[in-house]
Amino acid sequence: MAILRYVFYFLGIALFTWLLTMLEITAPGSLKLHVFTGPGDTLGTSEYSPLEIIQPGILGICGLLYAWVAKNCPSQRPIAFLFGGMALAFMIREADYFLDRFVADNFWQFLTGFVAALVIVYTYRNRRRFRIAWLRMWPSPGLTLLFAGAVIIFAFVRLVGHEPLWMAIMGDEYQRIVKLAVEEFIELIGYFFWLIGTIEYTYQARAIAMREPQPVAAKRRAGRFPKSEGRF
Repeated sequence: MAILRYVFYFLGIALFTWLLTMLEITAPGSLKLHVFTGPGDTLGTSEYSPLEIIQPGILGICGLLYAWVAKNCPSQRPIAFLFGGMALAFMIREADYFLDRFVADNFWQFLTGFVAALVIVYTYRNRRRFRIAWLRMWPSPGLTLLFAGAVIIFAFVRLVGHEPLWMAIMGDEYQRIVKLAVEEFIELIGYFFWLIGTIEYTYQARAIAMREPQPVAAKRRAGRFPKSEGRF
């Protein structure tokens, strides 16, 4: 089952990326990686790109999976709450351009800080439960992929997508759209890793919850249905 999942991940990412690249090749400008919003806009933005729209969608799916874990796997609730809060903070960060433009300047920072404060307080107050849940889970493929995605999103893409780097590489032929394209595609693969890690974490959290002691009534109810065995 696990092998089939990873084959599906590979084919899904490859197909999705191929569709995006073919969309731009067949209809140049379709990805809208460099859009000028008005006569006063001299830099341009990639916030209207399908890539930028896909990323919050991925985070939304991750958030729903963490909510499911928090509801159905009580022992993993502290970890699910932490990662769910991070997914929500990522979504707010991805919407910073529109929040600044249509709500208030730096409003996304206030929302992100509020979410971060809730997550920090909850995790600190449940630090013992968090430690127990983490020790039950680690090491695991899900957490490893989540870590890889975080490294790409928080560190790698910020350094590789740094504008002075591309100005130094391209010199007088520098075009901002090249920097934006590289940055957005790298960021997308980071979110793909985050999604796969979330799915794998959900599978493992479900497996742990099924192994935990259950009340007698729950065991009787479970006995009425065929048992399914297998690795998570």
